[in-house]
Amino acid sequence: MKLLSVNAGSSSLKFRLYEMPEEKLLMKGMFERIGLFGSCYSIRIGDEKISKDVPLKDHNEAVKILLEELINNKVISSLAEIEAVGNRVVHGGNKYSKSVEITDRVLMEIEEISDLAPLHNPAALKGIYAFKKNIPNAKLVACFDTAFHQTMKEKTYLYPVPYEWYVKYDVRKYGFHGLSHKFITEKMKEILGKNPNLIICHIGNGASITAVKDGKSIDTSMGFTPNAGIMMGTRSGDIDYSILSYIMKKEERNLDWMDSQLNKKSGLEGIAGMSDLRDIDRAYEARDAKALLALDMYTDKIVDYVAKYYVKLGGKVDAICFTAGGGENDDIIRKEAVNKLYPLGIYLDEEKNKETIVRKGIEGIISSAESKIPVYVLATDEELMIARDTYNLTVEEGSIRWQEKSVFKKQKI
Repeated sequence: MKLLSVNAGSSSLKFRLYEMPEEKLLMKGMFERIGLFGSCYSIRIGDEKISKDVPLKDHNEAVKILLEELINNKVISSLAEIEAVGNRVVHGGNKYSKSVEITDRVLMEIEEISDLAPLHNPAALKGIYAFKKNIPNAKLVACFDTAFHQTMKEKTYLYPVPYEWYVKYDVRKYGFHGLSHKFITEKMKEILGKNPNLIICHIGNGASITAVKDGKSIDTSMGFTPNAGIMMGTRSGDIDYSILSYIMKKEERNLDWMDSQLNKKSGLEGIAGMSDLRDIDRAYEARDAKALLALDMYTDKIVDYVAKYYVKLGGKVDAICFTAGGGENDDIIRKEAVNKLYPLGIYLDEEKNKETIVRKGIEGIISSAESKIPVYVLATDEELMIARDTYNLTVEEGSIRWQEKSVFKKQKI
């Protein structure tokens, strides 16, 4: 069967078309600047790439063009071939612990919890409504980024604030990047042949770390919002909340200004004046003082959470996994972080670390033979996770068919 995996932003729409259960990618692409001047799209079918500048007044128009391109390029012969559409929805609140078929009630509940993710859930709804209108016979599925973390215990997800805030306003830790953490957990389950105990480091411009016990999330670094946890590209991560009122008074600013400072002007950007890990690495290698400081702080924060979760897992950790853009491709970040874990008996193989770059097609173990816990670098794939969950709900009602295929491309010796 053919299905679409979709990630709709406020002015963008990313998609992939899969043949399932073979997990064969038939077409992928992205629509950008929807509703804005200079809108465009690009699609890739095999080795062929098509790019066009075209007015896109809304998501419905983008979906219409997407479906036309599928037919015009003979990827499908009719819209009836698309049996399902899986949609990434950032926030599922307390309601959803797994992906679900979208009904009118689900749509209503996604709208109701949009105040918990005002930038993301309304965007996802735009995509959902557009596909609902254009291919009404396809099954629509919502795949929630928060769902994987719904297995956290109450003592973990509650904050030490007035309990009525939780009752009245749903103030609690939710966690994010759940689709990525779930994908890596399933991948390690396949590698190890069991429900694993893991510490997963999703390191990108946004970054989160998750403790997984017996294949389930028991704690994660992000919280009520994606601003909690370790420092990130432009986000502060955990800080003393008293700083907010102190600086607001000094600068005579309001909460909106402070929110922008913590989300867009902090983290690596705040310390080093740059947020892209590639820029940080270049400045680090040039021995730039602020880049050295920023990277030292950044890896300290990673190690703080890894050590915390090591204890939380009772020292029984099957693997530490690095994933996402930085985790998959930044050997400097990995080296600096893993080298700080030596008190736990975790040691890096520097040669393997340097050569293990996912964008070059290489993933695998980067720790030394002496390391008490193996350290993996693994490619994540949130779009494929959406496709698997969607296929699961559409066809099998409970179990995903996994292709038998090699997990790693061979490391160079």
